[in-house]
Amino acid sequence: MAALYTAEAIAIGEGRNGEVRSSDGVIDEILAVPKELGGPGGDKTNPEQLFAAGYAACFHSALQAVARRQKITLPETSITAKVSLLPLEGGAFTLAVELSGHFPGFEQGAADQLVAAAHQVCPYSNATRGNIDVTVNATV
Repeated sequence: MAALYTAEAIAIGEGRNGEVRSSDGVIDEILAVPKELGGPGGDKTNPEQLFAAGYAACFHSALQAVARRQKITLPETSITAKVSLLPLEGGAFTLAVELSGHFPGFEQGAADQLVAAAHQVCPYSNATRGNIDVTVNATV
């Protein structure tokens, strides 16, 4: 199967205290370990924030595509992604994700149906399904 698009990024330096850059130069970020993990935190990003931003944007696009297919006009919606880093036995780690769709003035049942449908088509959801815990919910 031919790829529709391929993104490329490089990480250099000291991993979580390093730098990430995209091949086109659009992303060029210094990373820092969050204070919660014993690092300096501050105004630097981290892999979990980058993953949360990517997942939220991708899921929002999937939600809008599902709504278009169903001929549903959405209000001004938003998706919040919370990515948690969790310890596993033996010193390993995993992630868990909570996706929350906000649909001001929308009907709760319809919002629930849309986030469930978006979760089936979102590339991030399909990549993580069966690998990490991902919960989706909707508020109106």
